[in-house]
Amino acid sequence: MKKLVFVLALSLGSFTAFAQDAESVQEEATEVVATQDGFNEVAIEELPESIATALEAAHPGAAISKAYVNEEAQYKLEVAKEDGSAVELYADAEGNWIDM
Repeated sequence: MKKLVFVLALSLGSFTAFAQDAESVQEEATEVVATQDGFNEVAIEELPESIATALEAAHPGAAISKAYVNEEAQYKLEVAKEDGSAVELYADAEGNWIDM
């Protein structure tokens, strides 16, 4: 009989242990953008005219979506072509294309 009372007490104790309210945890998503290739974004209007001229000659009808520059005055261009494809092109300040 003692064992029955003991088992009953343990089972009631275990039910109350799981009857607690769960704490809600709110997580906030944080987006961190870091440039790992050394290029920093610049305004398209700040690009040298030689780059715009070289782009029009090499890729007629293409439009620059974003532009980046690094410490060596090399430019990375995200370009949208007329056919809808997007490419990354690299050029120096004089408008010469760079293979990277």
